[in-house]
Parts: sequence; C-alpha cells; structure tokens
Amino acid sequence: MNSINKTARMAGFLYLMYMVITIPADALARSPLIVFGDVATTARNIMASEWQFRIGITGDLVSTVFFLLAAWALYALLKPVNKDFALLFLLLNLGGVAVYSINLLNQVAAVLLLSDADILKVLQADQLQALAMFFLTLHKNGYWIAQIFFGAWLFPLGYLVFKSGFLPKMLGIVLMASCVTWTTTSLLYFLSVPGYTAITYISFPLGLIAELGLTLWLLIKGAKVQAPTQSHAQ
Repeated sequence: MNSINKTARMAGFLYLMYMVITIPADALARSPLIVFGDVATTARNIMASEWQFRIGITGDLVSTVFFLLAAWALYALLKPVNKDFALLFLLLNLGGVAVYSINLLNQVAAVLLLSDADILKVLQADQLQALAMFFLTLHKNGYWIAQIFFGAWLFPLGYLVFKSGFLPKMLGIVLMASCVTWTTTSLLYFLSVPGYTAITYISFPLGLIAELGLTLWLLIKGAKVQAPTQSHAQ
C-alpha cells in the first residue's frame, strides 16, 4: 500500500475512533442525567449514577485525543495541497480541543460539589445543587464556544479536500457547507435568537454527512494514487 493511502486510512481510523467514543460518552453516559431547569432531579441523577457520569467525562477526554490525532493525520495527508490551509485547520482543531478539554472541568466541579464529603459538610444541599447546576450550565456554554472552532476548521479542511485531486470534490463542498451551518448555529446560541434551534435541523444532519462521509471514504477507499492538483504546493 502506498504512503498516501496509509495516511488516508490512518486519518479515517482515528476519526472513526473519535466518533465511536464521543457519541456514547455524551448521548448515553451524561446527557440523560442532566435536566436543565430541574436542579433537584439533576442532582439526584448524578449522585445515583456518579460512575456513569465520570465515564462520560473520561470518554470525552479520550475522544479529544483521537480527534487531535485525526487532524494531525489529515494535516499530513493534505499538506502537499496547500501547507498554509492545512496548518490553519490544524490550529483551529487544536483551539477547539483545548477549549473543549478545559471546559470538562466544569462537569468535574459539578460532580465534586455533589459527592465530596468535605464540601457536603460545609454547604446546604440546596446550595450545592444550585452550584452544581451553575457549573453544568457553564459547561454547556463552554461546549458551544468549542463548537465555533470545530465549525470553522471544516472550511479549510473542505477546501483542501476539494482541491486535492485524490478525494471526492463533493465531500469538500459538503464540509465547507457544514462549516457555515455549524458555525452559524454556535453563534446564534450566544445571540439567543428566538427560534435559532431551527437551523440545527440542517446543521446536525449536514455535519454528520460531512464528517462521517469523509471518515468512511478515508477508511474504506483511501486516496487515489496521484499527485495533488495544486502546482504551487508548499
């Protein structure tokens, strides 16, 4: 197998590992336990399933490592097309991973407030529950900050996929379109635009098609054995 195919399949494998870990960690391990607007229920859920909640946090930490490694492999694959654009998407990915990872401390804080024996001795139960919900809400906002980076990195990535000559142009177009919709979704969240969630009906499925499509193509099809089309590759 030639080196470009090896790099492509490695990128696909790492991207797939990220998805396989992060989706259950969030959708199955933590999200069912958090009920925004209901402090007491959320506190009971976390205290009753603390181990499950911690598994979700740990899974997210592991998945971010795979995500960063996937970006590095994509950088190695697409750097011959245009080094500057490849470096740009790698840095945007790194920025998102950094924000996302540090933001997980807010969920750790929520668990500590509800389970640490020393803290439980000092504050009343309702105070602890309110503080825990505050940190969970803070985490929710930090999540959407990270998504701005994760949305933005899709544009230079999609551009290089489109220009590469060894990956499908359509995948590049879908990735760039996903950048626009996902970044818009993140920004509208902070602007608190009424009915902003309507855009998620586009951004969620488009993002899934873009990233899962790229992942499966890299993993199964690899890359065509030919030089990139960019004659001015850096």
